[in-house]
Parts: sequence; structure tokens; C-alpha cells
Amino acid sequence: MKYKIALKQTDEGYSVYVPGLPGCWSQGATEKEALENIQDAIREYLAARDELLKGAEVREVDVIP
Repeated sequence: MKYKIALKQTDEGYSVYVPGLPGCWSQGATEKEALENIQDAIREYLAARDELLKGAEVREVDVIP
């Protein structure tokens, strides 16, 4: 699965977040490290989301812009 990310260079290195996953942020001293860290953060975010959905009836809806 692919997610759009926003990568910003800072004085300390790189900050990165996933606009489509609220609260999913990470950082790294280098761009490479930041990208590796956000991949881990996304995996952890999705695992936590799946845990919260256990026992719930999950459906999908179509949204037309």
C-alpha cells in the first residue's frame, strides 16, 4: 500500500507525516532515516487502528467529490 507523505527539512534533520493518517508523524537525522522511520510509524498506526476495530462492523462507502 502507498501513502502520501509530507517531508520537511528542519534544523535538526527531517520531519515527516502522513496527511491521510492523522497523528502519524516521525523524524530522522537524514532523509533516509526519516523515510525508514515513517514506514515503521505507518505499520504501527495501522496495527493500532486494526486493534481498535476488532469486534466492530466495518463497512466501506463511496464518496463522490
